[in-house]
Amino acid sequence: MKEKYINLFTDFGFKKAFGEEASKEHLISFLNTLLPEHHQIHELQFCNNEYQGATALDRKAIFDLNCVSATGEYFIVELQKAKQNFFKDRSVFYATFPIQQQAHRGDWDFRLSAVYTIGILDFVFDDEDNAQRDEVIHRVQLKNQHHQVFYDKLTFIYLTLPNFRKTEDQLDTLQDKWFFLFRHLHELDEIPPRLREKVFLSLFEKASIARFQPEERQAYESSLKYYRDLKNVIDTAREEGREEGEHIGYQRARAETVLKMLNHGIPEAEVAKLMDLTLQDVQTIKKSTVLSNCTGNDADRR
Repeated sequence: MKEKYINLFTDFGFKKAFGEEASKEHLISFLNTLLPEHHQIHELQFCNNEYQGATALDRKAIFDLNCVSATGEYFIVELQKAKQNFFKDRSVFYATFPIQQQAHRGDWDFRLSAVYTIGILDFVFDDEDNAQRDEVIHRVQLKNQHHQVFYDKLTFIYLTLPNFRKTEDQLDTLQDKWFFLFRHLHELDEIPPRLREKVFLSLFEKASIARFQPEERQAYESSLKYYRDLKNVIDTAREEGREEGEHIGYQRARAETVLKMLNHGIPEAEVAKLMDLTLQDVQTIKKSTVLSNCTGNDADRR
């Protein structure tokens, strides 16, 4: 059966629902369910979602959404569809860009505005202890040895949405309703009674596939296919990689995972991002395999 509404974990669906000027009210409503009272957003503007490093040799960062509130707080919103190595390291690295952006030339007292990184995850962390593994919201700040917040202007908020299991009848808060939509919007055939609030009615209208222009529908279908293929390939490759890793070692298992992604048509740049490798690393793995195959074929001919 054809879906009536978009999947918010597709790149197209996420940008359609939250990343357009006409979608700002959705993003503000969603973010405010995660923010403290003193940083509630009343208005925001989208910023360039690509940051270049300080020099030509520095690595650049490309965000899913990058915005700043009218009162100066910065927000990076990242949609993460599959597990990747060093994901937390990447989050910290990305957070440095809006911090550096605030630097002023000349005399400056180093006062910074708050920076929030929100990661919307379609997976759960493997390294959490049992008490935290089932939590949906993971809020992280710098603390001292007495567990007191040392710096309150840098906050990481990770949403492990597979852990959100409330049903439609259990949706009590605005936050519950947003989490439910992230998980189930594409499965709905009609608007549930508990979601007939103004902001959600607007979202359902934007998310209705029947309202799309032909080019939008084609773009969404491509994005949906990519999401499904990527999720399937990565889940399979990582599972096989773990099994193979017991016998052939971590590095070779990692290379095998890279090759499987490439063979399924995932672009080199996306593979590099997901595996936390440089583009050159991916190309080297690909090249070494091609050379190995050529050498093997030459040996067969001899």
